[in-house]
Amino acid sequence: MKPVIPALLAMAVSFSSMESMAAVDLILHNGKIFTGEPGQGFQQALAVSDGKVLQVGASSALLALKESGTQVVDLGGKVLMPGLIDSHSHAIFGGLELASASAEGQLLPFDELERRLRDGKAKQGDILSVGGMPSAYWSQLAEFDKRFNQGEWAQVPIFFIGWDHHTGWANRAMLKRAGIDQARVAALQGEARNTIGHDEQLQPNGFLADAGLDPAMAQMPAASDAQLLEAGRAALRYNHQLGITAWMDPAANGAPGEALFDLKPTAKSVGILPVYKQLAERGELNAHVAALLVVHPKSRPADLDVIEQVREQFQGVPNLTLPGIKVFADGVPEFPAQTAALLEPYKNSKKYGELLIDPAHFGELVSAADARGWLVHIHAIGDRAVRESLNGIEQARKDRQSGIAHSITHLQMVNPKEFTRFKPLGVIASMQLYWASADDVSIDLVQPYISAMAFHFQYPARSLLKNGATIAGASDWPVTTPNPWFAIYQAVSRKGPKGVLNAQEAIDRETMFYAYTLNAARAIGLESQIGSLASGKQADFIVLDRDVFSVDDKALHDTQVLSTYFAGREVYVAPR
Repeated sequence: MKPVIPALLAMAVSFSSMESMAAVDLILHNGKIFTGEPGQGFQQALAVSDGKVLQVGASSALLALKESGTQVVDLGGKVLMPGLIDSHSHAIFGGLELASASAEGQLLPFDELERRLRDGKAKQGDILSVGGMPSAYWSQLAEFDKRFNQGEWAQVPIFFIGWDHHTGWANRAMLKRAGIDQARVAALQGEARNTIGHDEQLQPNGFLADAGLDPAMAQMPAASDAQLLEAGRAALRYNHQLGITAWMDPAANGAPGEALFDLKPTAKSVGILPVYKQLAERGELNAHVAALLVVHPKSRPADLDVIEQVREQFQGVPNLTLPGIKVFADGVPEFPAQTAALLEPYKNSKKYGELLIDPAHFGELVSAADARGWLVHIHAIGDRAVRESLNGIEQARKDRQSGIAHSITHLQMVNPKEFTRFKPLGVIASMQLYWASADDVSIDLVQPYISAMAFHFQYPARSLLKNGATIAGASDWPVTTPNPWFAIYQAVSRKGPKGVLNAQEAIDRETMFYAYTLNAARAIGLESQIGSLASGKQADFIVLDRDVFSVDDKALHDTQVLSTYFAGREVYVAPR
């Protein structure tokens, strides 16, 4: 019998020799490299072979691998880190908005809104539309009525869409086009009636939220194939500029203008998936896209068969995966919408918001998806929606320990009783911490209407982290900016124009760097391929203009990406 140890040693030497013999395409050295591998210190150099990380280590050791055809880049001491990953981004929709009329999240004077309506970008068919409207506008419904239901605008369908894509305002011409009238309001029951703003006689006042928004959205002209393709290209360019090389698209079977909150998908509900496929076929999809398919909140396990039919149509597309489903558990908490599901009622209405999922059966849906090997990603903003979402995932964990990384996104309000549940249930907290700000939304449109406890535990990143939860970075673009550096700064500072939003919930920047790399890779089901700079993983990385580990918070906010690499190839370089 041959000795085992010498045989194993020979295998190790052989593997080491094969590694050193691999063609080295690129070496970046003399840098400060954050690998994203827990417990690993900063490295000096990175070697790339065939689009993958060959090795990280000391500059002297890796420069020794240089061959005649190897490209060598001196980083000059700059920081290099893994490509950033956004665990919740509607990128194609964001690309479309880049070319559309928008208030860009600013509370503009009404004269300026009228100017933007006259801008050619606002014209969509015979409808005039402006997006990116801050929620603070919806407290001025009388002014909207005065401005846009009279004079030159009276017969023109006008639609203002909220920055959150959950709210909007339509003038009477647009309401008529959408079939939103007194009879429609009267037909709604319970909390659903609040999705269409109305007076005491049930006459609509133009304000729309969640499912109430869908009939108006359905009237918007469908974007052409050419527009969608260009939107995809614009989204890629913008993400690369920000250092983003992968994202989860959480509503990929929805197309612009289609109903999302009451979506009843069919095998033909392919949404913007053909855009990603076309980009991939053209060799232009230089990002990893994990596309989720929206299911109706009250779906049952058998309804997942139609989702499988959609998935089958897009298998084998380079850089596109379809790892699971997305579910809306509730809406948004801002006044006057107040559709987020709460444990304690809103102070003004004494109502609890609308829980979209059915607690009696939601666990069956999550478990059925889990049994298929699919991850479940849940929109939950109110504390009741968060609790019921966790209950659904708990049912799946009782049925089997699959290890699939299910996630809850937004998490604006989380009751302290839920903090300890995330770790044992293996639930990732996909958080938009750019929103953790004391601003007109949190202070003016939320705080006066919810309980003190619910307000105190808004975006409770630190509390979740202390209890072992895994936090993944997310933007929800185009709801707000996809810029990770803004979100990282906000997570660290919690500062806003109206003060600080519970400073005790701030977390450190290194935690956020993991949130946007390895943790987000796990949230989109690709942690074995991307998310850190480890041997054999794809060489997605970025070079920064400053040392983000040592600069002050404000400088962190202003970080610029100098270059972005995808599979070892430079896909973005900052203008010189």
